[in-house]
Amino acid sequence: MLLNIQDAQRMTLLQRPLDLCFVICLIPATTFCVFRGLVALDCSNTLCQHYGQHYEPYVKDPSAYAKIHMLVSMLYSGPYYIMTLYSLLVPGCEWMLDLTLVHSGAIAQAQFSHIGASLHTRTPFSYRVPVDNQTVFLLVNILYAVVPQALCYRYTTRPAFFLRGRPDRKNA
Repeated sequence: MLLNIQDAQRMTLLQRPLDLCFVICLIPATTFCVFRGLVALDCSNTLCQHYGQHYEPYVKDPSAYAKIHMLVSMLYSGPYYIMTLYSLLVPGCEWMLDLTLVHSGAIAQAQFSHIGASLHTRTPFSYRVPVDNQTVFLLVNILYAVVPQALCYRYTTRPAFFLRGRPDRKNA
């Protein structure tokens, strides 16, 4: 069912259940993004220390790749998620189509590298994800990678809400 631009933009968020689901997913994604950045910055919070020690010890690897990855994720993905929330609430944000395509590719590559390095046998044992917590680690990181891919698919297959409406011209 294809909607024209004006009809798509008249719909509220509650009339667009998929977009509502994305809004609900983007809030924890933004929080997770900032949280992992704080873990990389050695935040003294008990929750940050526990997460860094038991779920993603690779962030403490002296090679600094993971730390830089977390900080870049926090400084680029965090604002991106906030802009995405805005674009899901306000119609006509054409710029989100291109931005989402670039971001989804970057996150796919970054998460693939991070997951692989966190579990790789050449990563020192003390920085690998503990076997007991690998399921949680994989679930959280794969979900974090899949949300931008799903957003990209949504933006590219049904872009009417995000396009600018063109006023009807009357020939007189």
